[in-house]
Amino acid sequence: MNVKTSKKLTVVTVVYWIMLSYIVAALIWWFIALEKQNSNITNIRLLELVKDDPLYIEKLTQIEAAKKRKTAQYIGEGLTFLALIMVGAVFVFRATRRQLLLSQQQQNFMMAVTHELKTPIAVTRLNLETLQKRKLEEEKQQKLITNTLQEANRLNMLCNNILLAAQLDAGAYATNKEEINFSDLVEGCIDDFRNRFPQRAVAENIGESLYLNGEQLLLQMLVNNLLENAMKYSPKESLIQITLQAEGKELKLTVADEGIGIPDEEKRKIFDKFYRVGNENTRSAKGTGLGLYLCSRIVKSHNGYISVTDNQPQGSNFVVTLQQV
Repeated sequence: MNVKTSKKLTVVTVVYWIMLSYIVAALIWWFIALEKQNSNITNIRLLELVKDDPLYIEKLTQIEAAKKRKTAQYIGEGLTFLALIMVGAVFVFRATRRQLLLSQQQQNFMMAVTHELKTPIAVTRLNLETLQKRKLEEEKQQKLITNTLQEANRLNMLCNNILLAAQLDAGAYATNKEEINFSDLVEGCIDDFRNRFPQRAVAENIGESLYLNGEQLLLQMLVNNLLENAMKYSPKESLIQITLQAEGKELKLTVADEGIGIPDEEKRKIFDKFYRVGNENTRSAKGTGLGLYLCSRIVKSHNGYISVTDNQPQGSNFVVTLQQV
């Protein structure tokens, strides 16, 4: 949270407590005024009684009972209003706080996505201009072309993430599930990752012929995002391990890295939309805050669940559990 958002939250909190205190004070004043009015009416009715009246005791009892009923009525109504006020106040405060945080996250997302879009475009343009203006050796040409394709793939993946997030939020994505060989799908994603990032070490332990019922495009995006996340938050020389095994009727996909790890208080937040670990002003890792959010949504759409634990001696384990066919 930056300073600007923090100030807004402080102002909202102060205004919120002032208004809430005023409303509660007004409610208490309303109760005191009504109770005072009730006592005055009771006193007037008592003064009207004649002690020699044979029904004096009965009328006195009725007046006292009426006073108690009115007091109970005022207390009941006051507590009901107070409960409604408190529920409404909590709802408004939480909604306002959530909206401010979401607005800040969206601003962070726009800055991040602008950088993420500009970088591959700039690299691609520079590579193409180099190929156009200079006669390079075959090896250097292939290296530039490979680099350009990697940046194009990166740009394509970013666009797919943004488009899919918008479609899922709008409920406009139509799933077309079918029986899929998840082992082959994961193997294909690993091979593609190795082609794109040949300098990264990836160890795999993939069970053979493990099938599930799902959407191929979404599952590919799930695996790719988990691999990209492991790469972003771990040193270049470290190992990324990916495992897929059957446990009973469930399939467990694990992507483990040896990176900086995730603090316990952040573990539940990392699957929120636009959320990224760390301070926005000091963070060095690339990203838009959509990858893990999409992973969570994709897993949920396949009736599974995703969790994160600490890897040993350091890093993170992302575990996806899905139903086997």
